[in-house]
Amino acid sequence: MTHWNNDPRWEALVEDTYAEAFRSLYASVLVTAKDQKWLMAACQAATGHASSTIMCDCEAGVEQLLDGKSPGQETPDGRVGAKLQFHIPRFRKDRVEHLERVLLARLSQNVLTCPTTRCFNALNTDPYFKLGRKIAFFGDGYQARTEMFGEKGWTIPTLGGEFFLSRRFGYADGIMGGNLWFLGYSEEAAIEAADRAAVAADMHPGVITTFPGGVAASASKAGSSYKFLIASTYAEYCPTLKAKLGDKSLVPDGVVSIMEIIINGESLEKVAEATYAAIAAALPVEGLHKIRAGNYGGRLGKSFIYLHPDKHPIT
Repeated sequence: MTHWNNDPRWEALVEDTYAEAFRSLYASVLVTAKDQKWLMAACQAATGHASSTIMCDCEAGVEQLLDGKSPGQETPDGRVGAKLQFHIPRFRKDRVEHLERVLLARLSQNVLTCPTTRCFNALNTDPYFKLGRKIAFFGDGYQARTEMFGEKGWTIPTLGGEFFLSRRFGYADGIMGGNLWFLGYSEEAAIEAADRAAVAADMHPGVITTFPGGVAASASKAGSSYKFLIASTYAEYCPTLKAKLGDKSLVPDGVVSIMEIIINGESLEKVAEATYAAIAAALPVEGLHKIRAGNYGGRLGKSFIYLHPDKHPIT
């Protein structure tokens, strides 16, 4: 736990509020490759267009990079690797089927297709998806059940050689929507604070940040004045609308930019730990007015992360 009470800036800059997260269903996948070039190519493709479930099929990101050999960094085949997480909201009625479709599409189209990659299950749970068999049909009858690197899986012949993936991929309950807002007296201050926070959060195993570079410039509210939209810009917090909205604006005087980070993870505890590390990393930034979080009075989710750790039930 970050020693937050030893830093007076926490009391001065961090609003006494909470981030309103909600339950998810998630899968964790380990991708390996011959080198960093092809590993990152696969990761970027597999987690692309997955910033927000508002208009994406899931929220995804890189949880951890592994060198393949160091203690705690091992991979089944000894090559460089990355753990990826894929989250969908648990309130979806078709959540299990939808998550399987997400994995089927993203792993087959973005990992199988990337030179030198292999794909391993990173979440040993029951229930699980028999995803390996479904992707293996790409082998057109030449696929084979096998055991390699201590894993039961499938091999698929390709023009590049052979692709291996695990037979089963587990899924479990997770958390989505942990968030922090960084209110800056300049755009530079808001971006720097959010960037530092995202980097610190990403260093914690068990969590991901989902937006480009880990930072969102477009925090949204649930609902819209347009009936066909489920979310829209949070007008009351848009600095350029302060004069137009008058008393309805919630932007503090002098604040010209607000940046957000979103943290998803395998548990409320993991997301909370990453949240506190993110706050601590952002506090030293000059020109920061306040750190707060988005919440909706419990209408969106029931998993609260209090920004002052002494008020958080897990501490």
